[in-house]
Amino acid sequence: MDLTPIGSLRVSRLILGCGNFGGIGSAPAFHGMGETEAQAIELMDRAWAAGIHAFDTADAYGGGRSETHIGRWLKAKGSSVRDRLVLTSKVFNPVGPGPDERGLSRVHILRQIDASLSRLQTDRLDLYLMHEWDPDVPLEETLRAFDDLVRAGKVRQIGISNVTAEQLALALGTSERHGWTPVRCVQNSFSLLDRSAERELLPVCAEHDVAFTAFSPLAGGWLTGKYRAGRPYPDGSRMTLRPEPYLHLSTEHVFRGLAALEAVARERGVALSTLALAWVLAQPSVAAAVIGPRQPSHLEQALAACEVRLTPDEAARLAREF
Repeated sequence: MDLTPIGSLRVSRLILGCGNFGGIGSAPAFHGMGETEAQAIELMDRAWAAGIHAFDTADAYGGGRSETHIGRWLKAKGSSVRDRLVLTSKVFNPVGPGPDERGLSRVHILRQIDASLSRLQTDRLDLYLMHEWDPDVPLEETLRAFDDLVRAGKVRQIGISNVTAEQLALALGTSERHGWTPVRCVQNSFSLLDRSAERELLPVCAEHDVAFTAFSPLAGGWLTGKYRAGRPYPDGSRMTLRPEPYLHLSTEHVFRGLAALEAVARERGVALSTLALAWVLAQPSVAAAVIGPRQPSHLEQALAACEVRLTPDEAARLAREF
């Protein structure tokens, strides 16, 4: 597995997204759903054996179950695995009903880092992300808290997710003025069906040496072939559980593009999802992609993407289908 730099870290180009361990993302309505602990352990074992030595989670995923599953896996594997694993978690989403149980206030950050470390059964996070931008808390308060975590040895590098180019520039400028630890990673949605980062965000990342990692590289399952024009959505799919972020994709134009992409995948002898992920990895501005396999076969299709080499012209032709 090829490695890519994120600040001082060296990260595998595929990152195992653990958002479905014990739930479906952060939504309380889905806590207890998703992968069981046994299923999560199987996925982690297979990912680790394949060279995926970076795991991504968040304090609110599955109501804390995701971090707990990873922590038990880590304890069983021992220090030799922990020392080689790049472990990411995030803070922002609600973990309880109270006003101080969400957001990016100093008190919430300091409380949640200790809760995350306890569940993960480790003494540090390699990468700690602001899961969202918090308009209700002064940016200086948030960045100072993150800097203190780095100085305390609880966090090695910091990053931010779901951010705009303007917000990233503001965070970088604020940290520079105060001499605080800078953001070294941005994690945003990016795929053949969501290229919104290209115009402004990716250039800012490149200018300031901020690594860009792509989540939802398969657009919530739309780039797997599971959704077909005129057919009902499969039971248990995102489009039956929380369709709102993807409703705009149900158009004739998108379905035509998917058919064209599927034809190319057949010609190359790979799954549609493999080709779509290979396109993301072929983008020079993308350091790594966060994958969220629900079963081992999905993981194998993702791993196959690392073997698909797309020229710039081939990648551009695929993009033009959408």
